[in-house]
Amino acid sequence: MTPEDFRKQGYALIDWIADYLEGVERFPVASTTAPGWVRDQLPAHPPTETEPFDAVLADLDRIVVPGLTHWQHPSFFAYFPANTSYPSILGDLATAGLGVNGMSWATSPACTEVETLMLDWMAELLGLPDRFRSDGPGGGVIQGSASEATLCAILAARQRATQGAVNVAGVPGNLVAYTTSQAHSSIEKGVRVAGVGTDNLHVVAHDAAFAMRPDALEAAIAEDRAAGLRPFFVCATAGTTSTTAFDPVPELAAICRREGIWLHVDAAHAGIAALCPELRWVNAGLDQVDSYCTNPHKWMGVNFDCDLFWVADRAALLGALSILPEYLRTAAGEAGAVIDYRDWQIPLGRRFRSLKLWFTLRCDGVAPIQSMIRDHVGWTQELAAWVAADDRFEIVAPHPLDLVCFAHRGGDEATDAMIAAANASGSAFFTRSVADGRSFVRVCVGGRMTERRHVEAAWALLQSTANTLP
Repeated sequence: MTPEDFRKQGYALIDWIADYLEGVERFPVASTTAPGWVRDQLPAHPPTETEPFDAVLADLDRIVVPGLTHWQHPSFFAYFPANTSYPSILGDLATAGLGVNGMSWATSPACTEVETLMLDWMAELLGLPDRFRSDGPGGGVIQGSASEATLCAILAARQRATQGAVNVAGVPGNLVAYTTSQAHSSIEKGVRVAGVGTDNLHVVAHDAAFAMRPDALEAAIAEDRAAGLRPFFVCATAGTTSTTAFDPVPELAAICRREGIWLHVDAAHAGIAALCPELRWVNAGLDQVDSYCTNPHKWMGVNFDCDLFWVADRAALLGALSILPEYLRTAAGEAGAVIDYRDWQIPLGRRFRSLKLWFTLRCDGVAPIQSMIRDHVGWTQELAAWVAADDRFEIVAPHPLDLVCFAHRGGDEATDAMIAAANASGSAFFTRSVADGRSFVRVCVGGRMTERRHVEAAWALLQSTANTLP
């Protein structure tokens, strides 16, 4: 492909993306293809001759699009939002075009410094405590996902608890971490990867609102210390994936501070709500925690992957992850004058991910994102009122933001049948979940292109499928 071809086909691809996004509502929300169908449409062996780009675009329409679940569809109410936006897409295009590896400041100073500034900008926009700013002992970095942020927090906590001895002698078998059954699965994966092990992840009891009980955490810590174990890490969740439950961070922080335990807060989805000043209650207790993360690639419109991860004191994180071979040494790094983000993450290499955040904040601004969040929260509360007024259903969890969880009073079989029938219609897509042994439907109102009419239609669909149940 020549530069001239690139210009021509690049324009064609931009047109294709815009046409897809503006017309995504015409597709069934979830793919209806059978397992293996997409692969069967493609040649079994790589091409021996080049093909025109028009043929590639045609196969996007013919093969790829039918195999997609359309996360940008306005009637996508499953899982969590995964919004994108036009400035963000262009930022990613610029990242690909520049093709830099920002593993250290020296390998592209702009890659590091723009990212550091974006984390400071976002801390200000979200109303986060100053302890997360880069001009103090803490600071922030863009991770690929909240799962990576959680792992980095676990490693930093392990480093602090062992005073670095783990890097020489291996992981002590008596380290213990804590979370609830409602927390994200990445916490269990993180303790596995960190060598702590699943058996040493202790599940703390939750209350009727699915939030961690501080008294249960205190009791678990005391019991484990009495057994000769070493509590080192607690993961609290500000808006769980399943039900948007909020653990009582201020109370948990007081316990962790007293016990010398690292407290990480996972606010992957809900944390972005703090862009709206009236929703900054989601930040409660963050002035006392060790690390925090939230995802612009969910509710903000900055396309995946973009997790914002902050630490109050970067020393333990760098101690856990910094390895400096001679070929990466620089005078600026040795002097401590710059940040080398390779020491803030698991891999060495890193993309210029901050550009899509920078483009979004400059070209769209915060006001339309705030308006979208407010609409979603308002429509969610309307939906909750509609559900509460229908005596066939029961709301099973609090709904402070953009998620309503409810079950059919006929039991799990009725709930599951309702979800399956609604999803099979193709006109909307919902997620089933289970909490305390009870099945329920999650309706997450978070799509950038979702309007009130889509929420109304989703509710009508669930009502109509409930009507068909025996």
